[in-house]
Amino acid sequence: MIKGKLVTLVPYTNELCHDFYRGYVPDSQMTYDEYSYDQGIVDDYFELKTSESNRRIFAILVNDKVIGEIQLKYIDYSKKHATLSIHLKDDSVKGKGYGTEAENLIINYAFNALNLDKILADATFRNERSKHILRKLGFRHIKDENEMSYFELEKIED
Repeated sequence: MIKGKLVTLVPYTNELCHDFYRGYVPDSQMTYDEYSYDQGIVDDYFELKTSESNRRIFAILVNDKVIGEIQLKYIDYSKKHATLSIHLKDDSVKGKGYGTEAENLIINYAFNALNLDKILADATFRNERSKHILRKLGFRHIKDENEMSYFELEKIED
């Protein structure tokens, strides 16, 4: 468990994954795809994501309610980097600082607990909110390609 002032990150469980996806509403800034909850699809998603040894995935909780999922994926311990990914449940939990704090907590986890040196992230061109938060957290824009913007954050040595 990783506790912040607003949110707590806890290792993902199948139950938490279902709680999240039962109420999930896709963000139109990320995708135009439709979504409807399907227990079997969520079970398969959970099994796939939690079985990958190069991934750390957490539920984002506010007052013990799941409002999102956050993960470090494609962790490469030899190159000491990973890619950050976050999804929040719906618009009701956005703009309150929850995602920003969750990202900051997982950045600290990546640099201090996993001893990584670099975190990568991406956002769709139209996802201005996500790009703004990445910049606010210190990520540097690397490039734009195939309707995506790519960012990186390097660990600063004390």
